[in-house]
Amino acid sequence: MKKRLITPNLADSTVTYLSYYESPLGRITLTSSGEALTGLWFEQQRHPAKILTTRQEEKELPVFTTTKRWLDLYFAGKNPDFTPPLILQGTPFRQTVGKLLLTIPYGQTTTYGALAEQMAKLYGLKKMSAQAVGGAVGYNPISIIVPCHRVVGANGSLTGYGGGIKRKVQLLQLEKVDMTHLFIPKKGTAL
Repeated sequence: MKKRLITPNLADSTVTYLSYYESPLGRITLTSSGEALTGLWFEQQRHPAKILTTRQEEKELPVFTTTKRWLDLYFAGKNPDFTPPLILQGTPFRQTVGKLLLTIPYGQTTTYGALAEQMAKLYGLKKMSAQAVGGAVGYNPISIIVPCHRVVGANGSLTGYGGGIKRKVQLLQLEKVDMTHLFIPKKGTAL
């Protein structure tokens, strides 16, 4: 499956284009620069406003059509064999974490610690903080397609999903993830 990433150059972007998708888990907002997807989040999800420009316009674009086709397949319980064109925004660190998230296979999970190890290797470091990586995962502006819901705590804790823990569980169940070793914490960052 080929991932299409577009290098962000949002300084010239003065309009954020919006569209909406009614999913089985609630309404999803889609945003675009005009050519690529820049955001995808559930209503009331944390952090979405950071990618919106002051000018917003509802408009159906080809990237939204492609994204909605991807979402239709995904919510039908299928692993889409394509990825809409994406712009991963944020710091270079957050963009690199986003690229790593794209490598987590459908129906599988990884841990914040495992991602931190991968980041340390990429940066030529002996060690990287799993919390730093978790912070970058938490600010992922393109939910589901950039699968931050597939990241769990080292002990199997289902923490850290801006769309809410209930949706994280539903997304993992949709992908038929083995949930026997995973649990919902009594306290956490995204319950």
